[in-house]
Amino acid sequence: MPSTHDDLAELRDQIRVLRDRAELRELFDRYVTALDTFDGTGPDEAGFRTLFTDDATFAFPIGVCTGVEAFAAFQREARDRWARTHHVSANHSVTLDGDRALVRAQQVTTHVHHGGPGPVSHFDVGGHTEARAVRTPDGWRLTHVSFRVVWDSGVRLPELAGVRL
Repeated sequence: MPSTHDDLAELRDQIRVLRDRAELRELFDRYVTALDTFDGTGPDEAGFRTLFTDDATFAFPIGVCTGVEAFAAFQREARDRWARTHHVSANHSVTLDGDRALVRAQQVTTHVHHGGPGPVSHFDVGGHTEARAVRTPDGWRLTHVSFRVVWDSGVRLPELAGVRL
């Protein structure tokens, strides 16, 4: 028969797993939110440092970069292409391995074109994100983020016409 000490240890382990899963989902949600608020009012390089390790890698259909500074520049350039964006993620799956984790999520993104004389058009993308994370002294941080496009619709920018999404 298990002892009270064993029961408490098992309960502590279960609570830690639940806390880690909640923290990782919240970290991923803050990342997705930052993608839509990087417009001078949202996270800057310092804000991104609360989400990523300094040497994090990023792989998207339109480019690859390494490091928080490079990611901030990448986001500025990407955001200049659009009037605004709206990222939605769901079905978060978290796989824990000690102080490392894998977070997977489905994602739908709307990219709104800069306005012209007529109705504003948009470009929509759906796919899934896979992110690796590590526990640091400051909490969980993402070390790698990759996005794979499953579908797209709408009006592509001319510079994306030849890009295989």
